[in-house]
Amino acid sequence: MLTLGTYQTLELIKVRDQGAYLIDDKENEVLLPNKYLPEDFEIGQTIKVFLYLDHEERITATTLQPYITLHSFALLKCTQSNEVGAFLDWGLEKELFVPFKEQAVKMKSGKKYLIYLYLDEKSDRLVASSKTNKFLDNSLVLVSAWDKVDLIASHPSPHGWNMIVNQKYLGLVYEDEIFQAISVGDQMEGWIKKVRPDGKIDLTLQQHGFRSIEPNAEQILKELKAHGGFIDLNDKSDPEAIKEVFQLSKKSFKKAIGNLYKSRLITIDTEGIHLIEKA
Repeated sequence: MLTLGTYQTLELIKVRDQGAYLIDDKENEVLLPNKYLPEDFEIGQTIKVFLYLDHEERITATTLQPYITLHSFALLKCTQSNEVGAFLDWGLEKELFVPFKEQAVKMKSGKKYLIYLYLDEKSDRLVASSKTNKFLDNSLVLVSAWDKVDLIASHPSPHGWNMIVNQKYLGLVYEDEIFQAISVGDQMEGWIKKVRPDGKIDLTLQQHGFRSIEPNAEQILKELKAHGGFIDLNDKSDPEAIKEVFQLSKKSFKKAIGNLYKSRLITIDTEGIHLIEKA
């Protein structure tokens, strides 16, 4: 089945003046225009293509790679806006349309917006929406505490940052769990801290307990090596100074340097932490 907004691997069956025709396993044909046709093509070979509607609303194949695919989220730049809707640059010649009713705030040319790509059932067209929350569903959360997850920064809240979790759920990283600068659309790894009975998800950007010590300790070692084996911070230092250098809470920092000290990789004194040469 030829599905708009997706990558598909199709067989090249014939070539005409306008390009090559590809076929799926149901014998549905789609045109791959000449400009996307590989120079060394052969009849019978398979080609991975992306399917979308061209300027004449015909389903078309391209070997270009868009910035987003069907049923996913991405941060895209608005190129123009009018009373009907807005248009986004998604890496293809024909820009992606965002109806006015699908804009969380009126889009402005030159600004970037986090959007979701879906197939409109009435028009059979690919459409973007910046009302991303309605495409997330926490009614059945299939992740558990301390599972590693993929996150996309959605929008800030008075309590921290709302995150899209595994392209499916909405979760929250509380302010006191954040030790790095975050912007809308940022992608990062995180961990499930708690799934509440109502389906709400608490997140953290650091691994839990003993699992957090090793990555943090490794980070501190890298910083020490980059600074000639010494950094003027220790367990008595100001939390903001620690956060600025390591993007760690003071608690996590103390655990990490304690682990490094016990492993005889560093020494700690009133001036700061020193890397032992054998490290």
